Amino acid sequence: MNKKLDIKRIERISKALGDPYRIKIVEAIKKEQDWTQCTVLLEMLDLAQSTVSHHIKQLVDADLLIAEKEGRNAKYKLNKEIFAEYIKYLSIFTV
Repeated sequence: MNKKLDIKRIERISKALGDPYRIKIVEAIKKEQDWTQCTVLLEMLDLAQSTVSHHIKQLVDADLLIAEKEGRNAKYKLNKEIFAEYIKYLSIFTV
């Protein structure tokens, strides 16, 4: 198994990606191709701020998103290295 992704990390990533809103968040951030403001995600999802924050926290805790504070606001981008490692791990099932 990959050194960077132990079974606990794979489980956490899989759970984080197991929600349709989190998939939408990841897709929205990918479209931006750089940093995405939290306010953009709030407008896009039409959910309560606390709900969006919960989903983002799950993605950050799984290391799928990189978070950065900008004053009182937050911005996010994909952690492409972790996505690549996760995809690499999943590829063992296509043989």
